[in-house]
Amino acid sequence: MGASSTVPAAAQTLAVLRYLAGQPAPVHAAALSRDVGLPRSTTYHLLSVLEREGFVVHLPEEQRYGLGVAALELGSAYARQEPLARLARPVLTRLVDAVGESAHLAVLHGREVLYVVEERARGRPPLVTDVGVRLPAHLTASGRALLAGLPRAQVRALFPDATAFVDRTGLGPGTPSALRDLLSRVRSAGVAREDGEVTAGFASVAAAVHDHTGRPVAGIAVTYPTELPGAPHPGPDGGDGDPGIRAEMLAPRVAAAAAELRRRIGGHVPPDRG
Repeated sequence: MGASSTVPAAAQTLAVLRYLAGQPAPVHAAALSRDVGLPRSTTYHLLSVLEREGFVVHLPEEQRYGLGVAALELGSAYARQEPLARLARPVLTRLVDAVGESAHLAVLHGREVLYVVEERARGRPPLVTDVGVRLPAHLTASGRALLAGLPRAQVRALFPDATAFVDRTGLGPGTPSALRDLLSRVRSAGVAREDGEVTAGFASVAAAVHDHTGRPVAGIAVTYPTELPGAPHPGPDGGDGDPGIRAEMLAPRVAAAAAELRRRIGGHVPPDRG
């Protein structure tokens, strides 16, 4: 039996909170009742309880309801406890052990990605993707994986013209149309790549992790050197040292790690990517 059949009040309360969280502004109770599919009496009862506990605020002049301070406290607690990073770390550790290259987890912040976890492989060189570092999203594999999963209108708002594009090594998209074409290829492939666009001599393969709404919330990537003195590094999985072949062999590993983390956070693949 599902949660809605065993604890209907809890399921209905969560439905109200999720609905309010997805709105750009406070809403009328009638609209909430209609869109969530609850009787009006149930809706008003739940709103009354949530208002009393601080999770909902009533705006009497507008006759609308929005999220309250207690909801903000939950968000702050989420940030403090870092559950996404904690759930991702063992996934990244297993990925690093399997491929013999360093891996990291990044989240999108505007036109940049913020690195929140890095697992460095033994004997591999240090990377610029240390925890707390921000890099241009359109140049990184993680950023591209995340941007490819966003609504196209949101990507256009982030990168409206050529002035929005930062250059690091002279490579990578520099116009909205170039980025649009690149993201289309990422969506088709299911993984994103970059080669020398963040740091010369290094390439990355990344896949997006989706939340319970199907939106991309993080990117998992493996970064590997493409210019090594002496013999190429094959890695534990027996991959060839050639960068192109290496990327092909890493892609399913990275995608599998992203899928594992998606399951751990209760996410699902959006319908157009299933």
